[in-house]
Amino acid sequence: MPQPEILIQHPLIIPMATHVALAAFLYVLLTIARAPTIWGVGCRSDGGNPWAKFEPRISANLSNQFEWPLLFYAACLLLVQVPVISYSLVLSWIFVMGRMLHSLVQILTTNVRLRGLIFTINFLAVLGLWGTIVSRSV
Repeated sequence: MPQPEILIQHPLIIPMATHVALAAFLYVLLTIARAPTIWGVGCRSDGGNPWAKFEPRISANLSNQFEWPLLFYAACLLLVQVPVISYSLVLSWIFVMGRMLHSLVQILTTNVRLRGLIFTINFLAVLGLWGTIVSRSV
């Protein structure tokens, strides 16, 4: 088993940390979107929340970050136990970039078809990571 300091240097840590940063950013964004309603900060002149239409989308997207990505993290944690496999690194970055794009589409548009296409790419990237794990363990 690799030493702990080797695990921290594994290239798969960076895509995982990038996804954590995305989730943290979404928490900040959600706090800002809720501020007019909860704290009365940033209200319109009529007292309304200028971010009201985005708040449920941000909230839903944040919840999405704890569903399928769970299997991404599990796969990466298993893969950091072995030397770097270049295509697993590519798949992990496809997943993370796809999650960022998915967030933009879900928050800024109502285009469910596009969001579904992007999710499919994320879905296949994680399946590819798990395929790597299974193929190495057989």
